[in-house]
Amino acid sequence: MNSKKISDPRHRSGTAESSDQSLQAELKRKGNIPAHIAVIMDGNGRWAKKRGLPRIAGHHEGVESVRDTVEACGQLGVKYLTLYAFSTENWKRPKEEVSLLMRLLMGALRDETDKLHRNNVRVHTIGDTASLPAEVQTELKEAIERTKQNSGLNLLLALSYSGRWDMATAMRAIAHEVEAGKIGAGAIDETLIGKYLSTGGIPDPDLLIRTSGEFRISNFLLWQLAYSEIYISPCYWPDFRRAELYNAIGDYQQRERRFGMVSEQVREPQRSQISQFFKNLSGT
Repeated sequence: MNSKKISDPRHRSGTAESSDQSLQAELKRKGNIPAHIAVIMDGNGRWAKKRGLPRIAGHHEGVESVRDTVEACGQLGVKYLTLYAFSTENWKRPKEEVSLLMRLLMGALRDETDKLHRNNVRVHTIGDTASLPAEVQTELKEAIERTKQNSGLNLLLALSYSGRWDMATAMRAIAHEVEAGKIGAGAIDETLIGKYLSTGGIPDPDLLIRTSGEFRISNFLLWQLAYSEIYISPCYWPDFRRAELYNAIGDYQQRERRFGMVSEQVREPQRSQISQFFKNLSGT
């Protein structure tokens, strides 16, 4: 990981906004901004426990982290941000906590949709949303409908989601098509499977961020993360703000993404592009 950490610009006096803009400009100058960032938001309960607070306090503070991360991604020009908000396994938690989480989600959707719309954010959802309470489904549908014409950041909320659920659902849909004679077995390949996943039509994540220092992907986007770069943040999610997002992106920009090739193969197209650039300048 990059040892040079960026301090939170919001904690600086006087010129916090211009400082943040400078940091964003520097990231854009240094290299590619990931088109798709996925985040496993972990550590809410431990954050609260460390402070002698009920677990729900960590979830409340985590909403602030979501707000700041969404805003910063939109400003940086990130095209897709997928947040692992509630997994299928999370239904196993105590009923009281699940109920509080659903109320928090419903309130956040109601409170944030107008701001998301003003910031040109388009809301999507992936997961078994039919299993969510009716009130939450209503708020989700309203947020999706309200923002559907927006052309900025695409915010994907993974709710009642798991990677295995996603793949099993896709396999069933493909099997039905094969049974109906619409697809031949020989036509099933990686591209076809990708189209039937809940993220069909969306590029795979370039960068996966996991908070709280845990080294696992927790049944999240199992197919889609095949070649994603992974950044493990020691921050609990309620402490995660844009400064740590910038650290993750800065670390990503130092990676060489080979996709199974060797370094020389990756660098050759870059050298060819540079050579062509100078040829164009010289008119040869």
